[in-house]
Amino acid sequence: MKLKNLFFTLFALVCVTSVPVMAQENAEVTPASQSGTLVLTLDDALKIALSESPTVKIADQTIEAKKYAKKGTYAALWPEISASASYQRYIAKPSFHIMGQTVKMGTTNTMMGGFSAAMPFINAQLWKSLKLSGMDVELAVEQARSSRIDMIEQVSKAFFQVLLAKDSYEVYKRVYDNAVENHKVVEKRYSVGQVSEYDFIQSQVRVANAEPNVFDAENTIALALWQLKALLGMDLDIAVDCAGALADFESSMSAQINAQNSLVNNSTLKQFDIQERMLTQSLKMQRAANLPTLAGTINYQWTAMDETMKISQFKWMGSSTAAFSLNVPIFSGGKRRAAINQAKIDLTKLQMQREDTERQLRTAAMSYYSSMQTNLKQYHAASQTISQAKRGYDIAVKRYEVGSGTLVEVDNSQLAYTQAELSRSSAIYNYLINQVSLEKLSGDTYSNNSEEN
Repeated sequence: MKLKNLFFTLFALVCVTSVPVMAQENAEVTPASQSGTLVLTLDDALKIALSESPTVKIADQTIEAKKYAKKGTYAALWPEISASASYQRYIAKPSFHIMGQTVKMGTTNTMMGGFSAAMPFINAQLWKSLKLSGMDVELAVEQARSSRIDMIEQVSKAFFQVLLAKDSYEVYKRVYDNAVENHKVVEKRYSVGQVSEYDFIQSQVRVANAEPNVFDAENTIALALWQLKALLGMDLDIAVDCAGALADFESSMSAQINAQNSLVNNSTLKQFDIQERMLTQSLKMQRAANLPTLAGTINYQWTAMDETMKISQFKWMGSSTAAFSLNVPIFSGGKRRAAINQAKIDLTKLQMQREDTERQLRTAAMSYYSSMQTNLKQYHAASQTISQAKRGYDIAVKRYEVGSGTLVEVDNSQLAYTQAELSRSSAIYNYLINQVSLEKLSGDTYSNNSEEN
C-alpha cells in the first residue's frame, strides 16, 4: 500500500486543470486500431486542439473585428458623400397686408435635391488614431497567439499525464503478475512441505495487496484520458489512447537548456510592449487635440417650385457652394491638459507593471530550469538503480526458489525495483512538464511552427 500511496500522491500533485469541451471534427489523427480505439500522438492532439478550440476561434474572430475597426478608422480620410431630397407643400400660404390688399407669398409645392461632400484636410489627431488602430490589430494577433500557447500547454501536460498513468499501470501490473507467479511457486512448495504456512499466507497477502494497485492505476488512466478528451472536445464515451510511452521522450532530455533567453518571445511581455506603444501613441493623440483642424465641404443643390404638381412643367434651378472650416482650440477648461496628464500616468504605470512582470517571469523561468536539471539528475540516478534493482530482485527470487532466501528478501527487492521504475517515470514526466512550462514562457512552441507551415 505504500507504493500505491506514493504514486497517487505524486500523481495528484501534478494534475492539470481541465478546460471547457471543444470539437474536433476536422482534425487529422493517427488511424484507429483494430479494436476501434482512436490512437493519438502528441502532434495529433495539438492539431485537434488548435483547429477546434473555441478559445482559439474567438481570438481569431477578435482579430477580424479589429481589422474592420481599422478599416473604419482609415475611412475617415476619404470624402464623405451624401445625397438628400425633400418635398414641401404649403397647406396655407403666409399672407401679408399691403396697401389694403392681402397678398399670399410662396409657392405651393417646393422640391429640393442635392449632393454634399465633406473631407478633413488637416487633422493631426485623426492621423495619430490611424496608427493606434493598427497597433490594436497587432495586439489582437498577439493575444490570439497567447491563447494558442495556453492551449498547447494544457494539451501537452494532459497527454504526458496519460503516459505517466500508463507507465505506472505497467509497473503495478508486473508487480501483481510477479506476485501471482511467486505465489504459485510457494503454493507448490507448501504442498510438499518445503515452506512454512507463514510463507504461504504471506504470498497470498502479497497478491491481495498488489491487485488494488492495478485497479487504481487503471482508473487513473481512465481519468487522465477523460481529461484529455475534454480538452479536445471529444465525447467521453469515445475510446481513445495515447501513442507511445514516456520513454519515447528520453531523447529530448538534455542538460543544455537555455534559460537566459527564455523570454525573448514571451507573449505576455510582447503584449506589454504593444500596449506601451499604444499608450505612447494615445499620448500623442491627446497632444494633437491642441492643434488646429481644417475641413472642406462641397454642396450642389437643385430646387423646383410650382403650383400644380405637374412634374413635367417643373423648372429646376441649381446652386453650388464650397466652404472651408478652420477650428483652432483655445480653451477647454483644462480638459485637454487633464487628458494628457492621465495618459502620462497610464504609460508610467504600464512600464512599471511590465518590469515587475518580467522579474516574475524570469524567476519562474529559472525555477523551471532548475527543476529540469534536478529532474535530469533524478532520471539518471533512477536509470542506474533500475538495472541493479532488477538484478537484485531476480537473485532474491532464485534464492527463495532454492530455499536459501526468504520472502522478506523478495518483497524488499520487489519494492526497490518498483520504486526505481516509478522514480524514473516520474523524473521523465516532471522534466517534460517543466519543459512545457518553460516553452510557454519562451513563446517558442508548436503554434509558431504550425503557423509557419
